[in-house]
Amino acid sequence: MTLIRSGQRVPRRGATRRRRKRRFDWSVFDRWLDRLVTLAVVTALVVGGAALLISLVL
Repeated sequence: MTLIRSGQRVPRRGATRRRRKRRFDWSVFDRWLDRLVTLAVVTALVVGGAALLISLVL
């Protein structure tokens, strides 16, 4: 005979789940560092290109 669920949640039996300790996620830090380096490189290229154009024109 099968049991029909009545909509009420039945508590779990057996071993309880262990909570994992929150440790620092280096992938998130790496993504932000990637963005920061990309922004710095693009800024340096724009400033260098502008300086080159100004020095060639003047």
